[in-house]
Amino acid sequence: MEWRDTGFVLSARRYGENALIVELLTREHGRHAGLVRGGQSPRRRAVLQPGNLVAASWRGRLPESLGTLDCELVEAHAARILDDPDRLMALGAATALLLTVLPEREPHEALYAALAGMLDALDSGPLWAQSYVAWECDLLGGLGFGLDLTRCAATGTSDDLAYVSPRSGRAVSRTAGLPYHDKLLPLPGFLWRAMPADRAANRNEIVAGLALTQYFLVHHVLAPHDGKLPEARERLAERMRRSASAGIIDA
Repeated sequence: MEWRDTGFVLSARRYGENALIVELLTREHGRHAGLVRGGQSPRRRAVLQPGNLVAASWRGRLPESLGTLDCELVEAHAARILDDPDRLMALGAATALLLTVLPEREPHEALYAALAGMLDALDSGPLWAQSYVAWECDLLGGLGFGLDLTRCAATGTSDDLAYVSPRSGRAVSRTAGLPYHDKLLPLPGFLWRAMPADRAANRNEIVAGLALTQYFLVHHVLAPHDGKLPEARERLAERMRRSASAGIIDA
């Protein structure tokens, strides 16, 4: 059996003396692993960095077998952010989440497209952090736990949304939610209203956005299967909290 597809590298781990087991998020075949012979060579290691887009060819005797992968570089996302620890940490969080929550070999073309858009945002401009939070919202939606942040669940208004119900995942306006604000999750403005193209969310807004998506990832996606939030995702949230406390602003 054989197929060809494009895919983003999610992980590459050593196998034996010179091979790697590589996991990809492919456009048509979902999360899929394969053995890359000679993958530990410097040239192939450079290709198989998490986040890189590759043209992949998979071969296996049976559909359920591990099979072998041959990968050619299409776009080197990882190399473009090597000098930015924050963006690298976001990339690591994204790939760790996908490895944790996605079942193997189930197509998720919408999530593939969402990851492509988020990686493009990581490559350029100051809006990468809010694009990452929006990507986690897309991830929740792709897994069947989409948030409705367009209008107030209580009044139907689409103005001055300030909270999210932890039970329903629906937005709540400031006025309707004020009596219950201690039981609701804060909703940062960049997730529900149009922002100027040159206006990046500040770190406090990013922290609030990460806390919002984390709640639903943990309680609705991971906990029912005894799963835990990946350490890479926890490190990203902690880094954002520290920088917010220090008053750091993205350039």
